[in-house]
Amino acid sequence: MADTFAVSTDRAVSRIIPDMWRAGWTVTAVFMLSNSPTPLYVFWQRALGFSSGTLTVIFALYIAGLLGTLLLAGQLSDRYGRKPVLLPGLLSALVACALFASASSVAMLAAGRLLTGIAVGVIVSAGMASIGDLGGAQRRRQAALLASTAMVLGAGLGPLLAGAVARALTHPVPYVFGVEFVILLSAFVIAARLPLKRPAEAGGPGVRLHLPSVPAHNRLHVACGIGVFGPGITATSFVLALGPSLLSRPLEVHSPLIAGGMACAMFAAATGVQFAVRSWTVRATFATGTTATVLSMGALCFAVHSSSAPVLVAAALLAGVGQGLGQLGGLTLIGLHVPDTHRAEANAVMNIGGYLPAGLLPVLTGYAIDFLGLPTGTTLFSAVLAGIALVSGVAVFRYLSSRDAVG
Repeated sequence: MADTFAVSTDRAVSRIIPDMWRAGWTVTAVFMLSNSPTPLYVFWQRALGFSSGTLTVIFALYIAGLLGTLLLAGQLSDRYGRKPVLLPGLLSALVACALFASASSVAMLAAGRLLTGIAVGVIVSAGMASIGDLGGAQRRRQAALLASTAMVLGAGLGPLLAGAVARALTHPVPYVFGVEFVILLSAFVIAARLPLKRPAEAGGPGVRLHLPSVPAHNRLHVACGIGVFGPGITATSFVLALGPSLLSRPLEVHSPLIAGGMACAMFAAATGVQFAVRSWTVRATFATGTTATVLSMGALCFAVHSSSAPVLVAAALLAGVGQGLGQLGGLTLIGLHVPDTHRAEANAVMNIGGYLPAGLLPVLTGYAIDFLGLPTGTTLFSAVLAGIALVSGVAVFRYLSSRDAVG
């Protein structure tokens, strides 16, 4: 009997890890789409003739779609299960891919970005929660690491693919999004076959929709994640939205491969640093993430005023480290403390708190650049975000220190 139980357990474990990786692929695929347009904005700006302000509005529509989806996706996923939410989100990504491939107007780009935001909203709630579900109670830290690195890996691979194709081909857009479509289709097939079940305590005849929330005793856990993740992802959002413009205008670097490579390197840094610190306490992870974001803003300001492309790349790398560590710390706190039946909703709340400034501040900066010039607009953004990161990071560190929290 004991031998039979051991064999059964070994088989269960052998299924868990591949299933976690398959769920991670769905996260990577959607985030590849989310950042693939980054090196291509210069092409679209040249063809369609829109300003930096319009560019940041197009980028912000992605944030709007994401935030609107997060209001619903987490609680629906916790109530009815991951798959009924995950599959429509992947379909939205496929439609967005088709719009980008054939975009001939600002409206088509805007619609594509909006649908991409919807897909990402589904992925960061239901998709990331599915990794935790498949990992089980014994693999909460591993599931948080996999979910976080799957996100930033996809976010880096997308612009690298787009930049490489744009470097090689005169008309890269259809080819970039043709490859993306195949990748997303594979993710849809994988998601449809994942052994995901509805959370055990989520039964009942219906659901009353509400603003996303978490149990009262978990709110400070999620707030800590927002305090460090929010400034970090705002920094990387600025690089994604305006990094190619910074390279091409004051720095006179026009290669889409370099623009895509910079974005890829930023998220590679976010990926690598998470593996490097996976045994750290959450307190140490958050402290390092805050420091990286503040240093990133200093480097960004210096790069613009000195017209230094290497310093701009350094700013992007530090921004990636700040986002990666804030995200890892936040997801770890959620995985360790938030019940399974509220995990997707907690993920949604953390991402709403992070993406709100990531949408608003770059848009305001884009218009400030149009009216005040690039050096002044970028300096204002750097100073504001560095201040927010420092104040929130210190508050988070003090709270965790007072509770002696590992997170």
